Amino acid sequence: MPSHVSISEVGPRDGLQSVKATMPTAHKCAWITALHAAGLREIEVGSFVPARLLPQMADVAEVIRHALTLPGLTVMALVPNLRGAEAAMAAGVHRIALPVSASEAHSLANVRKTREQMVDEVRRIVARRDALAPGVGIEAGVSTAFGCTLQGTVAEDDVLRLAADLARAGADEIGLSDTTGMANPAQVRRLFQRVRAEIGERTGAAHMHNTRGLGLANCLAAYDVGVRTFDSSQGGLGGCPYAPGASGNVVTEDLVYMFESMGVSTGIDLETLMAARAALQAGLPGEPLYGMTPDAGLGRDFVYADGRTPRDGRLGAAGTAA
Repeated sequence: MPSHVSISEVGPRDGLQSVKATMPTAHKCAWITALHAAGLREIEVGSFVPARLLPQMADVAEVIRHALTLPGLTVMALVPNLRGAEAAMAAGVHRIALPVSASEAHSLANVRKTREQMVDEVRRIVARRDALAPGVGIEAGVSTAFGCTLQGTVAEDDVLRLAADLARAGADEIGLSDTTGMANPAQVRRLFQRVRAEIGERTGAAHMHNTRGLGLANCLAAYDVGVRTFDSSQGGLGGCPYAPGASGNVVTEDLVYMFESMGVSTGIDLETLMAARAALQAGLPGEPLYGMTPDAGLGRDFVYADGRTPRDGRLGAAGTAA
């Protein structure tokens, strides 16, 4: 069994864009620092979208400046278009994420462009990246790859065609996103296998939502067919403002627990990660957080993949006996 997977924390972007409250900048920076202290080495810290649409992201450049001071951290931001990509590169990000929907209805609602127009936008962004900041990675996430609450069924052939178009447009990686939480493990396994057969090693991350309780099962299905990078959100925060019914991401704490207990290293310390929830709660008081592992604790027999045992025995994040 391969010994390591990468966890990309998307809470500071995907999570915060989905709640009504706006977390103060200082609290965002404190939360990102706490996530970094737990061992997370890739964090999507925000998005470059108009503040009138997502006021929660108005301070993204300032947050990036802070994140860039954390050693070894890959700083990622989401952008919907060339203008956002230029701003992200100017801010100094290491990676850019672009949402490109396999559902035409969702694409028009989310970015007001057709799928073909978004592929053209990716091509322009790649050209500008090559000219201005060749070291910046570009990841295209195929949104609504497993179904859409606006359109309904999304044909797998449409996903394959879009992934191939994005690869030809120059995206470094193309991941699959269960934006609306409609995926099941058999579907995840099949579609990732088909995409890998189509675009090979450019196949990127699995971005799963837990809308119907299948988030971890879908991550495990993706792992079984070779996926090694997974997006998740602390406390399960997240969703999509333009996908009705979409709710939270896979909980980072539960995802890390699953892999570590399987003997697959994430490089993340669970006790420190669960303690980071305090920074999140301080910035969003009253916002409900989810996760089975923080509630139950690590358990008497839990051992990290590298052989370490928990420092605090069976205590959970709240300090109560599991």
